[in-house]
Amino acid sequence: MSNKIILASKSKVRKNILDKHNIFCEVKPSNVDEDIVKAALIRELASPEIISKNLAELKANKVSLSQKDEMVLGADSVIDLDGELISKPENREEALVILKKLNGKKHNLISSVCISKNGSMIWNYKDKAELTMKNFSEEDLKNYLSKISDEALYAYNVYQIEGEGRNLFSHIAGDENSIMGLPVSKIKEYLKNYQ
Repeated sequence: MSNKIILASKSKVRKNILDKHNIFCEVKPSNVDEDIVKAALIRELASPEIISKNLAELKANKVSLSQKDEMVLGADSVIDLDGELISKPENREEALVILKKLNGKKHNLISSVCISKNGSMIWNYKDKAELTMKNFSEEDLKNYLSKISDEALYAYNVYQIEGEGRNLFSHIAGDENSIMGLPVSKIKEYLKNYQ
């Protein structure tokens, strides 16, 4: 198995997942302006799934252009609420708005990954988890947010599945690493078979 990859992301969560699974990675953030890309794709009526895949590919391709013959991993996770793209919050007010939207409803969390080499995608994969949030009062949601650090809030979308966030849900179906941002078992499988 290739034991070195470049991670085109500054996500500490994704880096930790790779470290835990003995995949050595060097971090080189892509600095892609995700908001501009998302806005353009939304104008074209792209689904959350397509947006997630395109962002993962764009990040990997951008970094791999300057990393000759290296494998570069790009990733992107989005929430799909009945076809509506829910992005990470910019602040706590937005986080509360998102939690109120998800409150009592089922949604999908889509995690897309792409491996590129010399500026072109050589592999990609998408995983989808289904989560159902319990019904909470606005006070409960504010209370939940008060327990979450800024770093955690902006790193893990609006919920931390491996921490406080687990209590938000009545039902979780899917791979926990994918929910945290990286379907690592599929990445390992690909790297193992890569010649």
